[in-house]
Amino acid sequence: YGFPGDSRKESLRRNMIEEGFFFFFNNANTVAEIVNVNRAQIEHRATWMGLIYDEMVKAGIDAEPIIRRAIKRCGLMHGENFKKQCADPTSGVDFKNAFLGDESKVGPQSFNMSDIQADYDNVTVDFHYCALVSAWKKLGFSDETCELLCDMAMDGDRGIAEAMGLTLNLGDTIAKGCATCKLHFHK
Repeated sequence: YGFPGDSRKESLRRNMIEEGFFFFFNNANTVAEIVNVNRAQIEHRATWMGLIYDEMVKAGIDAEPIIRRAIKRCGLMHGENFKKQCADPTSGVDFKNAFLGDESKVGPQSFNMSDIQADYDNVTVDFHYCALVSAWKKLGFSDETCELLCDMAMDGDRGIAEAMGLTLNLGDTIAKGCATCKLHFHK
């Protein structure tokens, strides 16, 4: 387990993250409780999205452009709110703090985020879990449909990036069968 040079504790932590385990030692962990609620809420919204898409397709409607526009509008609205939270809206570090925080926060833990990095021009993060993909798989959607739904959902993040004056490059995705989603926001 782990990587060469890892301490035993770091190796265990890394394995727990990779396997999606959270261990709690005789203390209340309200963040973990909120993470579970947050994941369920994300799955619920992803279920709506997937079923709306499926019903539109069954009705002969070209659903993709309509859903993309709606999700992008939502991302643009959220991006404006994140921008207001930034002391310097042109700073990748300020954007990271407003949008993600650090790995101990509910959002990053909900997606099992790691390697959150930021400098003035860049923000990068890896996701090791996706509640949206989990929901779509539970609905029995094909891999191809899950990839499309994922890409449409990422239009929200693209909208956030645009509102912040950034571009989002999406590398690997869990929906494509990769181990992680790799996001890179940059100027």
